Amino acid sequence: MAAADTIAAGPRRLLARLRALMAVREDAQERLDHLTEMIAQETSADVCSIYLARRSGSLELCATHGLKREAVHNTRLQRNEGLVGLIARSARPLAVADAPSHPAFAYRPETGEEPFKSFVGVPILRGGRLVGVLTSQTHGSRQTSDDEIETLQTVAMILAEIVASGDVIAAEEMAGLDMRPTRAERFQGGAFSPGLAIGTAVVHEPHVASTRLIAEDPDQEENRLDTAIGELRRAIDTMLDSGRLPFGGPTRDVLEAYRMFAHDRGWLNQLREAVRQGLTAEAAVERVRNEHRARLMQARDVHFRERLHDLEDLANRLLRHLAHSNGASQSELPDNAIIFARSIGPAELLDYDRSKLKGVALEEGSASSHAVIVAKALGIPLVGLVEGALDRVEPGDPVILDGEFGLVHIRPSSDVEETYRERSDALSQRARAYAKLRDEPSVTANGVPFELHLNAGLLIELTRLEETGAHGIGLFRTEFQFMVADTLPRLAKQAELYKSVMDSAGSKPVVFRTLDLGGDKVTPFAPSMREPNPALGWRAIRMGLDRPGLLRYQLRALIQAAEGRPLSILFPMIATPWEFKAAKDMLMREVAFARGRGHPVPERVEAGIMLETPGMAWAIEHALPHADFVSVGANDLMQYFFAADRQNSRVWERYDILSPAALQLLKTIREACSRHNVPVSICGEVASQPLEAAVMLALGYGKLSMAASGVAPVKAMLARTDTGQLGTWLAGNMSRDAASLRPLLIEAGNAAGLQLEAVDNRALI
Repeated sequence: MAAADTIAAGPRRLLARLRALMAVREDAQERLDHLTEMIAQETSADVCSIYLARRSGSLELCATHGLKREAVHNTRLQRNEGLVGLIARSARPLAVADAPSHPAFAYRPETGEEPFKSFVGVPILRGGRLVGVLTSQTHGSRQTSDDEIETLQTVAMILAEIVASGDVIAAEEMAGLDMRPTRAERFQGGAFSPGLAIGTAVVHEPHVASTRLIAEDPDQEENRLDTAIGELRRAIDTMLDSGRLPFGGPTRDVLEAYRMFAHDRGWLNQLREAVRQGLTAEAAVERVRNEHRARLMQARDVHFRERLHDLEDLANRLLRHLAHSNGASQSELPDNAIIFARSIGPAELLDYDRSKLKGVALEEGSASSHAVIVAKALGIPLVGLVEGALDRVEPGDPVILDGEFGLVHIRPSSDVEETYRERSDALSQRARAYAKLRDEPSVTANGVPFELHLNAGLLIELTRLEETGAHGIGLFRTEFQFMVADTLPRLAKQAELYKSVMDSAGSKPVVFRTLDLGGDKVTPFAPSMREPNPALGWRAIRMGLDRPGLLRYQLRALIQAAEGRPLSILFPMIATPWEFKAAKDMLMREVAFARGRGHPVPERVEAGIMLETPGMAWAIEHALPHADFVSVGANDLMQYFFAADRQNSRVWERYDILSPAALQLLKTIREACSRHNVPVSICGEVASQPLEAAVMLALGYGKLSMAASGVAPVKAMLARTDTGQLGTWLAGNMSRDAASLRPLLIEAGNAAGLQLEAVDNRALI
């Protein structure tokens, strides 16, 4: 029988022999030798070899059937060397009919492999991490079938689990191999959600136990799989139908996507086929998830990657149903859990007990991903882009996660841990002091009142209104509901979310910003276009005016949600007065449309300009007669003013909002609004920085809108600031030839009306 036919016909027998091998008591090398011999026999190969990764990055020949025995543990290949290295670099299978003629072939005389022509190799992966490479060779040249490669991939997946578990290789016998790291590790990533967490590592993506990889009864495993899929579907249906979703409309859209995936025939057929080959239901889920992960690693489209992240979320939920657990197990979560994951879905993050979840570390992700948005809403520190962390962390490891500077310390040394504990104690002491400020009046040291409002984008964030004592929602971002939906959210769904926001805010005001899509914020029904500079491209109000149906649909939902209450709407990325006039005219036509059909209309409607472009700043006089309020989007305004991308680490430090030029611009905007008696506020990260907030107040901006975490520090700073004295100091120094007034302000301190001793110096510099 041909080798391909043998492999295609007998995957169950190969897996059965693997299970029997795992039950035999013998030393590590004997098990590896028997494993390669067994695979060679079952695949009719002349050679089978196992290469395992070392901490140095090389791949060591640890067992072989067919090559010279003396080459074992003496032959090492770098990842840029040979066909084995090519597989390790690409993490993809490779089949070659005539290996010596391949340009990547590297001849190693000590192995005695020169008589063998055909070569097939597959990566040994565990959770996307390279554990090693499994190879098979024959004397004659031949083509390798897809069935052969698929069977070897199944064996490689099982081998990865049993190697990592120690069932085949004991740690003390393979001390040099990259299996279970123990030394202290430090990773620099992206600071996506601020905060500091000291706790215990919990690996989010559960690997199947090595004793449950190979099915004893495939029919029973298929029944288990079908039962778990049914439970998964019912759980999603229950969440959708209960009306008690964790954060309103966006969660429903995410779960609707899960419901669609849970009924996808292609996904279900892949799972069932893997079980029929002889895997357990758990191993089948892991196998199929790894295939989807391979697609994810190559996907360039942001939305496609997010959808595949959600599919991994679904696979994890299915694994928990197979383990007879609905949702994340709270009983197994330590009190100070820090979750490590390659990626995590927003609904899955919400599965964890929030009283125990202290931080999240992700190998992937972006500052605008769904999980990051949820983490910020919950006040959970999150560090992303910590590539390689999953390779080094083990469940139960002590961990420090620094969301301020994007650092993750795994198994930190005692001096690092002591330093962070001192910092944590100081932060806790400050938090207790801030909590006492919540009910204190919002007034400066010289008696000037001010208002601090929240920026939000999720319903769950509105719980921070009461917690912080903020005056209202200065900016509710509406685009998240659209970003997680596969189709345009229906009018009723949009109105449901907006009504929930207003209901949750109660008597406190809410400002809704219309869709700010485009750039890095994409949806499947309004996909991103490749533009030379997306931040300056077709986005926000430009998209709304060019596709008026989309904007009118949202405005109609907002009007419906108001139900006779006041409605404030902010239009983003206004660059010229005509854009605002066109947007406001569309709003008023929708109000007239509702009134004409006898529908309730808002008690009053206010239309505002989100001032984010220098062009609008200099043309503001022409728009103010038509505006009810202005919100200065300082983050974007400054990056456009200085022509420096605020997300580019090479240039964002090249400018400072406390430079004389920037302050003159902000002063000009505030004075224009005052002349027209139009309320104006500052919105964004700038408002959440204590020193910057004090300067904004001294310039006459009495309303600031920021993330919830900034309210208490800013209130503490402003309560100690004499804004009259600070305004006088600014007037005398704003004409200076200086890159920034920041160092002069810090040096002046009390002379400028500031009491800086109460403020963390890191927030000033």
